[in-house]
Amino acid sequence: MLKTSIAAGLAGSLLLASAAFAQTPTATTDKADTASKADTASTASPSSFQGSWRASKVAGLSVYNDKNESIGSINDLLMDKSGSVKAAVISVGGFLGVGAHLVAVPYDKVKFVDEPVAMATAAPAPAGTRPASSTTTGSAANPPVAAAPKANPWYPDHAVFNATKDELQAMPEFKYSE
Repeated sequence: MLKTSIAAGLAGSLLLASAAFAQTPTATTDKADTASKADTASTASPSSFQGSWRASKVAGLSVYNDKNESIGSINDLLMDKSGSVKAAVISVGGFLGVGAHLVAVPYDKVKFVDEPVAMATAAPAPAGTRPASSTTTGSAANPPVAAAPKANPWYPDHAVFNATKDELQAMPEFKYSE
């Protein structure tokens, strides 16, 4: 039984190998020239994408209004067939996506900011919690200074849209067509 299985496997391998060796080779110079031309046309240097944002990172970005109040998050980006973004779908309200109200707003009305949101007042730390760590040490006279977070070049920190949460919830709901 084992000998017949091995013999059948060997015969099948020989048949496949003979078909591969029977093919005539194509000219490699034509393919190499075409491939190198296609590679240079379709690839770009990493520096040519400097300043570009990843759409996967923009979706889910927090949206604030001019008063630094959180009003929602970007749920999706809508673009035309040429690839230019036309609208941002903002998710307002809800909890973990349940009960959220989706609103489509013109993309040119949404502003993106690289710096973190500036809070008007610093809230005291709750009892029993440690203060945030810092990169420098200090004394009682010179408190430690926290290092400014480095802006990520592939996505902004947050978006700003000039409306309140109530105004967005009053707008017509955006629904994806089926």
